[in-house]
Amino acid sequence: MATITPSRTSRIGEPLRRVDGPVKTTGRARYAAEFPAEGLLYGVAVSSAIAQGRITAIRSARAEAAPGVVLVMTHENVPPTADSDEAWADQIAPKGTPFRPLGDDRIRFSQQPVALVVAESFEAARHAARLVEVDYAIEPPVTDFAQAALYDPKGDGNYEPSPQRGDARAAYDAAPHRVSGRYRLATEHHNPIEPHAAMAQWTSEGGLVVHDKTQGVKNPQTWLAKIFGLKPEQVRAINPYMGAAFGSGLRPQYQLFLAAAAAKLAGRPVKVVLTRQQMFSHQHRPAASYDIALAADKDGRLVSIISDGVSATSRFESYAENIVDWGPRLYACANAEIDYKLAPLNIYTPGPMRAPGAATGLNLFEIAMDELAYEAGLDPLDLRLINYSDKDQITGQPYTSKALREAYAEGAERFGWSGRSREPRSMRDGRELVGWGLATGMWDTLFMPHSVRARMSADGRLEVASATADIGTGTYTIMAQIASEEMGLPVDRIDPKLGDSSLPKAPVEGGSWTAASVGTALQLACRALQEKLLAAARRLEGSPFANAAREQVVFEEGAMRLKADPAQGIALEAIVRRSGEQAIEAEETGSKELLEARDKARNTHQAVFAEVKVDEELGQVRVTRIVVAVAAGRIVNPATARSQILGGVVMGIGMALHEETMMDHRLGRFMNHNLAEYHVPAHADIADIEVIFVDEPDTQVNPMGIKGLGEIGIVGAAAAVANAIYHATGKRVRDLPITIDKLL
Repeated sequence: MATITPSRTSRIGEPLRRVDGPVKTTGRARYAAEFPAEGLLYGVAVSSAIAQGRITAIRSARAEAAPGVVLVMTHENVPPTADSDEAWADQIAPKGTPFRPLGDDRIRFSQQPVALVVAESFEAARHAARLVEVDYAIEPPVTDFAQAALYDPKGDGNYEPSPQRGDARAAYDAAPHRVSGRYRLATEHHNPIEPHAAMAQWTSEGGLVVHDKTQGVKNPQTWLAKIFGLKPEQVRAINPYMGAAFGSGLRPQYQLFLAAAAAKLAGRPVKVVLTRQQMFSHQHRPAASYDIALAADKDGRLVSIISDGVSATSRFESYAENIVDWGPRLYACANAEIDYKLAPLNIYTPGPMRAPGAATGLNLFEIAMDELAYEAGLDPLDLRLINYSDKDQITGQPYTSKALREAYAEGAERFGWSGRSREPRSMRDGRELVGWGLATGMWDTLFMPHSVRARMSADGRLEVASATADIGTGTYTIMAQIASEEMGLPVDRIDPKLGDSSLPKAPVEGGSWTAASVGTALQLACRALQEKLLAAARRLEGSPFANAAREQVVFEEGAMRLKADPAQGIALEAIVRRSGEQAIEAEETGSKELLEARDKARNTHQAVFAEVKVDEELGQVRVTRIVVAVAAGRIVNPATARSQILGGVVMGIGMALHEETMMDHRLGRFMNHNLAEYHVPAHADIADIEVIFVDEPDTQVNPMGIKGLGEIGIVGAAAAVANAIYHATGKRVRDLPITIDKLL
């Protein structure tokens, strides 16, 4: 792929290399656990050995007497905090009673923190944590769907049911082609390489500074302020870099509170880093069971969709994911019945994990669609084209744009889909069976209010700042790229600054909304800055811009110039310097009021084509080739965009073949809580992945025409692999992941 050097102006649409790459690859980027502090103490959490019950005694004397130990914090000596559930609810908390670490003697889930040992070194704290003894009154945990009393979340504010249409049951019974089944997805954990960590320090003025692994610094800032009775401006949260999160950093995790509370108790800064095992004790993608029934007429047109799903939640919060709407939304069908319930279990509250809801629901639905194609005697691609819809089938709204047909066509051509034989077990390569499968992906295109400050300094550098995050998606890079195009400045003179709650306000980075949202705010801020620079230039003695209107000037090559006479220009830093200022700045907010056509559906789509080879005797599956064609509006940076799709597809392969957190229901504990036994795809598991971006201009989706890419890559990828496995083997597996034992 062609690249450009960062010493020249970069324009939107060019594959600019990551501007944060040098600091990351040389080790200069500091992550949450790497910030220094004078007198720093280290905290190690003690995890509960049971999944439900009460603490009857904590014996910590041996730990307190161990060398280097400063204190042991439990529910008996934790500093006072707010009493109300409202105070403990963060910005994206679901309905219920938020978990309060060390809040009382109740045990609600396995590995719940029951104490924090604080010492002069990590090694001392870890050793002493093993000396803490806890006695429990054990109650039998409920961790299995089959034992849970299902809960209907409709009307609780976390899930809005979709309207039913037609008579799906009657249409199903009368149809010539029908399939039905129960499809399942195992519990998955995020497992970013950087573990969750926090460092907290109280100031002499009673304020609090925290470094936390978070996808949005404003969330922990306001959360901690409410908990400790502070004003938001008394709390500063910082997280400039993140070693991935996939949604696990959207809500403040318990290490943040433990660090802040222990720092208050000790009067010194405290750092808490969760172990890999403890990373399995908080947010995760919930297990799901999804009953799907599809019926089609003689020509393959859908006449009935019955979509009935259940997913897990904790017993103290009702976390709902939209897993049941995606298929009924995507495909044209006059009759649809949709239902969804929750199974409250003795687990920590699940939460968003890359494309929450869609990654579960549409991947499973696309397996059912593949089954229907075989039942109706149709090519799986033909079935999808027959049932193609130009409008959202639930809301009835037309799309601002939908280039899914083009994605099907370009992906199929590049993959060679027309050469596919229809019958299962009909393609071979030596001892391996070869299978080709496809699936459709869909995700929401969202837009959230963001604020950005653009500041031109007298030293010739432009700072563009927002409290938003870069979780690895490339926010630093696209901010530099957009600012470079708008201001006509070389990229190496632009300083993106983010991940600090003292910067202009922004929500968490999630939902694939950041590129469009922060990009729009940045564009507004740059244009407001241009107006201020022009106003300053007009006042300069002998200025060629004395009577110039905004439309008569251009910003290029680091200067402001007259359109009619480009030789007449002033360097931007000279404008600032000659105006007598150190800097000129402007701050703007991109709000939803900027959106046009609010009565239209906004979505990203993709078509995924997968090839697998399956050892006929051993059942071992290799994914040998994937082609994914994405319709995602305007692509700001093809390099970072491709990277996002690659990451999503790799996670989709993990969902299809590898990822499964296994619960021992007798203990109520996830047992494979490490990267040796919780399998994620390794380099050896990934072969050729080709990414195609379909041309999809969209002037209505948002002011910049951008559709986010962080989530869409995983949606449909797992189904395409599962469908290819069926084509190769003739064995339909409805439970993900598809492991060797399910194929033998």
